[in-house]
Amino acid sequence: MSHLASLSEAPPDAAFALIDAYRADRSPLKVDLSPGFYRDEDARPWILPSVRKAKQELLNDPTADHEHLPILGHAELLDSAQKLVFDTTPEDANTIASIQTIAGTGANHLGALFLAKTIRPRTVWISDPTWINHEEIWKLADPDIKRQKYAYFNKEILDLDFEGAMSTLSSMAGEGDVVILHGCAHNPTGRDFTKEQWRAIASICEQKRLIPFFDLAYQGLATGDLDEDAWPIRYFFRNTSLEMFVAQSFSKNFGLYGERTGALHVVCRTDDSGTKVVNMLTRLSRAEITTCPINGSKIVAKVLGNKDLKAQWQHDLLHMSDRMRTMRQMLVDGLRKRQTPGQWDHILTDIGMFSITSLQPNQIRILREEYHVYLLPSGRISMTGLTEHNVEYVAEAFHKVLLDTTPQ
Repeated sequence: MSHLASLSEAPPDAAFALIDAYRADRSPLKVDLSPGFYRDEDARPWILPSVRKAKQELLNDPTADHEHLPILGHAELLDSAQKLVFDTTPEDANTIASIQTIAGTGANHLGALFLAKTIRPRTVWISDPTWINHEEIWKLADPDIKRQKYAYFNKEILDLDFEGAMSTLSSMAGEGDVVILHGCAHNPTGRDFTKEQWRAIASICEQKRLIPFFDLAYQGLATGDLDEDAWPIRYFFRNTSLEMFVAQSFSKNFGLYGERTGALHVVCRTDDSGTKVVNMLTRLSRAEITTCPINGSKIVAKVLGNKDLKAQWQHDLLHMSDRMRTMRQMLVDGLRKRQTPGQWDHILTDIGMFSITSLQPNQIRILREEYHVYLLPSGRISMTGLTEHNVEYVAEAFHKVLLDTTPQ
């Protein structure tokens, strides 16, 4: 008698299934607009010059070894990561509990697990739409925590539904509920709250005593400005009394996808609660992974701790964000030139890697099967897959599919 035979089938991950399908496609015309990985002007993985230099310096360090990190992680990384997000002073750091994680996914997971084991919130509020993994993380952390959606994006006009977000949180969220907020470059829409809207969201969270949980995956990559991209988190930190969580990833803004480097920060507000949070985070991490990988943390710490390398890194961030803005403009120009049916202007004001299109599942299927252009079933497109060599082909493929399938 098998104990495992009765297991239910787990659905494949949509994003990684598309990546596999793209890799297996032998067409020379294929274009991958599905993943959240930065690609260079030839659609190839890009090692940031700052990262390359840091790796070389670390390689030449005769004192380097392969000993494991402390449970909390690389101390220099955590100190630099805190400053990067919160612009902390020494006094601020006493009320922020930080731990290194397995990238941003690990930070989201550890934060959800911590809350499930301690505060036990009644509900977690997740934007509609959101990153594909948010709901799964919370479902596995504790299926008894309700996963509710708050309005975020109006698919009819391809723009923010700010009033819907405010209405949902003000009328339905309760004290102690968690609200997931994208720090910048919202995935999958590329639409962020304005500063005025962020202030209003912060006010609702303060009034309702909610627990903000920021997912910060794109700092510096959204606008090219590290401070601008961290503004919402810093505003909550400086202008509310709220305890809050920040899941920080270095995958995108350092190109360290496979190194799995991130951090979880918990704003505790008091020294006493900070000590308790550190102890619980340490316990959870010890039981799950013991310590994080060391290589990525050394690279990030080296770049952030060296004035010249950090300046190079900021230049690298501008290069990536500028290239994505250029691709946005070229795609929209190509669609306008062809008078392609649909709404496209929002692509120019979205930021970061992604935008949501009005493409329907059957159109997305045709794009994949007939034109070898891959994008998620949600209609999300990743600007990083576009290059000067393929953007006209993509615009033409979009145009032909929409012209053939749009009712006249």
